[in-house]
Amino acid sequence: MARDQNLTIIEKEKMYQQIVEYSFETTIIHLNEKVIYINQSGADFLGATKEEIIGKNIVEVFLEDSKRMIRERIRKATEENVIGDLIETTIQKFDGSLVEVELYCHPVKFGESKAIQSIIRDITSRKEAEKKLREMVREIATPIVPVFEGIAVIPLVGNVDLDRTNQLVTIIPQKIQGHNLEHLIIDVSGIYNIDETVIDFIYEINSIMKLLGISLIFTGLRPELAHKAVEARMNITSIKTKSTVKQALEQLIQQ
Repeated sequence: MARDQNLTIIEKEKMYQQIVEYSFETTIIHLNEKVIYINQSGADFLGATKEEIIGKNIVEVFLEDSKRMIRERIRKATEENVIGDLIETTIQKFDGSLVEVELYCHPVKFGESKAIQSIIRDITSRKEAEKKLREMVREIATPIVPVFEGIAVIPLVGNVDLDRTNQLVTIIPQKIQGHNLEHLIIDVSGIYNIDETVIDFIYEINSIMKLLGISLIFTGLRPELAHKAVEARMNITSIKTKSTVKQALEQLIQQ
């Protein structure tokens, strides 16, 4: 009777492996953090043979700052039978390259052992598409508004982080091409955050506009931002400012 039961377990394990083997998603089964099974898609994705991967510590494919969290997920799945939430993280393939992935893991019976099955999905293409979409949205959200001959206004709205400032210093010079501008007004009253990133952007875009021969005026600087700008830079005389867009336009028109 025991022999028949063992055969049944073996047969079930083989059937399970056959199903998983033909999956296009990386599927890894590990016990006590050691890989005991990986399908061919997974081996191809990680860039090694099955023989090279089986026996390795599954945690080692994750970056150092994620390993503690991964070990805790494994512990909860093993000891508390908790199914791990779908998360996004980064892994390192055998050739050293980094890949952004989705990770899902849950307890599984593998033969007579209680193991963990992890499914890893490459989301590189999706992340690139999301990045392009964000760039498009930000470009659309950075309109150049011609108001008079040779004068235009760019209102900035929202959070200005390092990624956005890098995009802005590229987008703004591109947008002003063909407008024959002499003066550009950048209104920063709609910027949410007030920090050194914004201050650095103000000085950088001001320098770029000078090189392009365009006079730049900033409007809408709140007292907090002005104070930080003074703290960060000793010489701020190169920055032209006005309280409002209306005041800036009045000054330029009078000139």
